[in-house]
Amino acid sequence: MSSNARAKSIKPDAICAAAIEQAREAAVETAGVMGVGDHLGCTAEDDRLLTHHFACPHPGYVGWVWSVTLVRASRAKVPTINEVVLLPGEGALRSPEWVPWVDRIGPGDVVPGLLMPTPEGDPRLEPGYTGGEAAADADSAEQSVTRALVAELGLGRERLMSPLGRDEAAERWLAGDGGPDNPMTKQAPDVCVNCAFFVRLSGSLGRLFGVCANAYSPSDASVVSIDHGCGGHSNVVSDDRAVELPPPAWETIQWDEPISLFD
Repeated sequence: MSSNARAKSIKPDAICAAAIEQAREAAVETAGVMGVGDHLGCTAEDDRLLTHHFACPHPGYVGWVWSVTLVRASRAKVPTINEVVLLPGEGALRSPEWVPWVDRIGPGDVVPGLLMPTPEGDPRLEPGYTGGEAAADADSAEQSVTRALVAELGLGRERLMSPLGRDEAAERWLAGDGGPDNPMTKQAPDVCVNCAFFVRLSGSLGRLFGVCANAYSPSDASVVSIDHGCGGHSNVVSDDRAVELPPPAWETIQWDEPISLFD
């Protein structure tokens, strides 16, 4: 028999069902200043086990219900209070469903003082090359050459970005303020790849991105795409820059005799 069918077949205990005031007193004692409202009925939980329901009049808990469960021992004339709890009813305002921190964290949420451990099996990373068991062997000429080579290539790290991690970063940067789809780029005289202040990234991401080094640009010190642009492009020159400057004025005054400050 299912639990729902069994619950429908349970006959409410008459003594527990009649103990409304006893249940109310227990609810009032627990509720305190929140108060207890009208009796909303009762529900038979099991043999000689019954729950009375009372409305909660507190404005902060609209739709919530005080539930007082009574239990009666066999042949007992007075039931005993089992528990008093506040439960949400139909239409009750509830707090949002709990979302774990690892699922709530988003780009830019790591602030000073906050540590964000790298999750195990992070698809954005892959193992790097650190030399393995021979990494600490300073006398191994072969390992020394290998470490020097991988260090030059930027591979001497325990973890590296995986292709998935690089692709996600590229998509994020292209869609951000440093990408090509924004009003500043559309009004720029040229793109960043042709600008002297564009410092290209190394590695595969350097095919599409670099860092702006123009102190007057709003993108200074930020990653920008090669087709990004701003009004501070190095190819922009003022109209009078090409005007020929006047010849220099040379000092031609000479004194026949040396003079001093006291003459």
